[in-house]
Amino acid sequence: MQPDVDGTVPDDAYFDEPREGRRGAFDAHLLQEPLTVLTTRPPICFKGSDAVSEAMQAMQREHRGCVLVTEDGTPRSRLTGIFTERDILQRVINRGRNPATVTLDEVMVRNPESLGLNATIAWVLNKMSVGGFRHVPAVDDEGCPRIIVSVRDVVQFLEEAFPREI
Repeated sequence: MQPDVDGTVPDDAYFDEPREGRRGAFDAHLLQEPLTVLTTRPPICFKGSDAVSEAMQAMQREHRGCVLVTEDGTPRSRLTGIFTERDILQRVINRGRNPATVTLDEVMVRNPESLGLNATIAWVLNKMSVGGFRHVPAVDDEGCPRIIVSVRDVVQFLEEAFPREI
């Protein structure tokens, strides 16, 4: 598929040529692939003392559904919380709180469930389904966040693996 001048691929080009890396019929082994095969982005991290408004601006700017909270606000320290779009609605807006004066410590989900970097796609899907999560952090052996897996990442992976079925 040849991209347009602006770097995008025309919608109708999707059907013209096969994309690299596509698989055939559903293969249960696909779910045993490690999270590292997914296209993910590094997490956006904040300190618990940072204002909710800062996190909201970062989420909007980077087109993300969540930010992670760590001990020192960097991915090099332990994960202590997660703050999502749902938290903005349920814990800030619906309660009439001012995002500029509320800190992440006050409204984040503390000690969020996470997975190790060696977890499989099946594990992340199970965690998302059972917990009702749209984002699951993956941490290293020290508990520091390395990636955040979103439902979108998993769907994109499956769509690329099974374009005809989807």
